[in-house]
Amino acid sequence: MSVCARLTTLLGGLGYARIRIMEDIKYWVALNRVPQLGTVRFRRLEAHFGVLANAWQASYAELKAAGIDDRPAREIVAARGRVSPDAEIERMSLAGVKSVDWHHPDYPPRLKEIHDPPPVLYYKGTLLPADEWAVAVVGTRGPTTYGREAAAALTTDLARHGITIVSGLARGIDGVAHRAALDAGGRTIAVLANGLDTVYPREHAGLFQRTQEQGAVVSEYPLGVRPDPRSFSRRNRLISGMSLGTLVIEAPNKSGAVWTVRHALDQNREVFCVPGSIFSPVSQFTNRMIQEGA
Repeated sequence: MSVCARLTTLLGGLGYARIRIMEDIKYWVALNRVPQLGTVRFRRLEAHFGVLANAWQASYAELKAAGIDDRPAREIVAARGRVSPDAEIERMSLAGVKSVDWHHPDYPPRLKEIHDPPPVLYYKGTLLPADEWAVAVVGTRGPTTYGREAAAALTTDLARHGITIVSGLARGIDGVAHRAALDAGGRTIAVLANGLDTVYPREHAGLFQRTQEQGAVVSEYPLGVRPDPRSFSRRNRLISGMSLGTLVIEAPNKSGAVWTVRHALDQNREVFCVPGSIFSPVSQFTNRMIQEGA
């Protein structure tokens, strides 16, 4: 076969693969609407059916044969009556939301390393290979002046050195970190605990827009999912999972940042903490973590 013929065959194969990925993603998105279908069950479906189009169309008996428990198997069958894979993709397109499954080349490679990566990641903006060089910056929603200054200074330097800043778009340290990265001309990624058609908190609507223009806002939750207190601690595993390490600026012992640190330690990622006053409630956790080896 000539070089030209081999190239044509190769490019044709790549084109087919790309079309196959685009066609298959709608079934990932549709199945992601089914309650109780997490990492383990998605892997079982893939292992048994090969492509998720087959899993979406499978009978109850076939789903059971794939190792899916009774209730989620019934919910998959029931979902076909209320969820349209094509309509899901259309709805996302109208909202300006893109999605990737964990096989897609744009799926963050570091996130694949955690034990429970989201099967589908929704995002607005861009996900780049350079984002592998990322540091999570988190902390209290009620920082002191010192905390704000420390967060801005450290984040600015990281961003200027090409480090992508990952945080949760929350009030306080998260917002300071995102803004400092953006103002420094760097990239930032905001990880939300709800669908990307909702901005939470509302006062960060402008920051939400700036972030997707100079980075990305991402979520594992489909459109229409509202913020729920139980979602935030689970969301935090993505913040640490996308990052080389987690930097905690200020955090009391009951801060949400505690969950991010726990996830980071479980994922064998670095943890860094800014020391604070021994009299400051918002430095209780960071000071304790430094004593324990952060």
